[in-house]
Amino acid sequence: MMLFAVDAAAQTSSAEGIVWDLSDLYRGPDDPQIGTDLEIALARAEKFEKDYRGQINVAGGPKPELLKRALDELESLSELMDKPAVYAHLLHAAKTDEPKHGALLARTQERRTAINKHLIFFELEWVRVDEDAAQKLLANPQLSKYQHFLQQKRLWRPHYLTEPEEKILDEKAITGRVAFVRLFDETTSSLRCRFEHNGRCEELTLPQILSRLYDADREVRRQAAAGLTRALKEHSRLLTFIFNTLVLDHKSTCDLRHFSDPMMPRHLSNEITPQIVEALMAAVETYHPTVQRYYRLKAKLLGVEKLYDFDRYAPLFDDLPACPWQEAKKIVQESYDAFSQDAGKIIREFFDKKWIDAELRPGKRGGAFSASAVPSVHPYILMNYTDKLRDVMTLAHELGHGLHQYLSRQVGYLQCDTPLTTAETASVFGEMLTFRKLLELYPQPRTRLALLCSKIEDAFATVARQVALTRFEQKLHRARREQGELTAEQINDLWLEANRPMHGDAVDLTEGYRWWWLYIGHFVHVPFYCYAYAFGELLVLALVRKYEQEGDAFVPKYLELLAAGGSRTPDELLAKIGIDISEPAFWELGLGLLDDMVKEAEDLADKL
Repeated sequence: MMLFAVDAAAQTSSAEGIVWDLSDLYRGPDDPQIGTDLEIALARAEKFEKDYRGQINVAGGPKPELLKRALDELESLSELMDKPAVYAHLLHAAKTDEPKHGALLARTQERRTAINKHLIFFELEWVRVDEDAAQKLLANPQLSKYQHFLQQKRLWRPHYLTEPEEKILDEKAITGRVAFVRLFDETTSSLRCRFEHNGRCEELTLPQILSRLYDADREVRRQAAAGLTRALKEHSRLLTFIFNTLVLDHKSTCDLRHFSDPMMPRHLSNEITPQIVEALMAAVETYHPTVQRYYRLKAKLLGVEKLYDFDRYAPLFDDLPACPWQEAKKIVQESYDAFSQDAGKIIREFFDKKWIDAELRPGKRGGAFSASAVPSVHPYILMNYTDKLRDVMTLAHELGHGLHQYLSRQVGYLQCDTPLTTAETASVFGEMLTFRKLLELYPQPRTRLALLCSKIEDAFATVARQVALTRFEQKLHRARREQGELTAEQINDLWLEANRPMHGDAVDLTEGYRWWWLYIGHFVHVPFYCYAYAFGELLVLALVRKYEQEGDAFVPKYLELLAAGGSRTPDELLAKIGIDISEPAFWELGLGLLDDMVKEAEDLADKL
């Protein structure tokens, strides 16, 4: 059997040439302005330390005007020191196998750490200000812009270490956690998966092999699954070591910072209680029978006796229309325009000003993301567009993130980013807008059923699967703590144990599937990220109901929610539009809507 290496020209889509223009940040990896900005940031950081060290944690607290000046400078300085690292991250994600990009990423991260050493004192002094004095400052109108930032920092008070310890942790992270995360990204981005079909053997990148799992031909899916498994097994020793190391690193951090549970840092960052998270996950798990009912329907529609893991995302029909990039652009643009002309105008900038990188190429990071960059510039989106209708939804999703990030710039760099619990709000809402547009464009029952099933599968992947992934992380961190370094086979068992309840006997999880935890970046980049997806999806289903009930009156409240960024807690922001996330019935509303979608799919299937 001949082996054909697939190069960039051989694996293209209609998005070929859709590459972002990063010149609003810097002109290239050799741009001297990068070094200049880092030098200026260092000088300003040194002056900041000289001006404010010992001035914050004083008897009775600092003067409001002094604290306000310090915060204004800290915000401006933080953006300046982060801008080069943001640029380097985007360059590296776009072409991870370019040594110059890796070198710039390392350089900017190292310089940022050196700069940040002069700023660490500020938060440490602030959290140690006497409580009565701190409350008076928080209530002072001069500090209203930064109120939430200051409040949230004080919640971390029990978990801060001494300043020398914080500096050591920050500096050692470059050769510790940060290095292992980069190693994971470069390893998975450089994976080449052998795909054998019809007498040919190709070498595909991770995004390319994953896209084959959505192919209408079952044999293509089977061989794609085999190729993915084979590549992951070949790299399992390194990837397993990375996982073991990062889980242990997380444990060490939790121990040092006095967190009793490995999820607690994420809960604190997400501004949510463990009780709400557990209530969310438990509610989702009660709907496993709905998930399994759908998979049985899908097996029937595909005409197969048994559904395997590689069948879960198979299209129902092999003659569904492709969607070229320009058509996808039009559909998504019109979806946002119909909701809000203001939102549509912002979305148009992403296309017109080249803020999106969508073409396929070797070395490019898999998946998709929207990077908020810095408020003085704008967000950037990376995705891998393969001309499938599902890619239209991915584009809508990332543009939702982009809209959220674009609007929230107004609250400033220290508070523009949202906790993960609300970070998916605009992205999933944008998906729903585009999903409805697709239903309008394809009213035929057959295509409508295919679109509905695709949306159901996306929702299950975002809700039930993400809860299963969180359960896997819980098991992984517990096992690593109790048993020491784990073998790949031990982690494989934990993976299957966490995934089986969702799939039940409706989906046969193959031996190859045991290895598929190895490529999931969320476990590496942000421990316990995944439950936020479920939160966001169910939240959006509630917001969609609000939109249906209120019509145009809902739009300005929704855009105001996005524009607030992370300047208030999620429960405070959502209360303004009539949502109480502490109510158990809140989760039931969204889950009930998913059940209704499955019933609609069953009814449509009966009519075909």
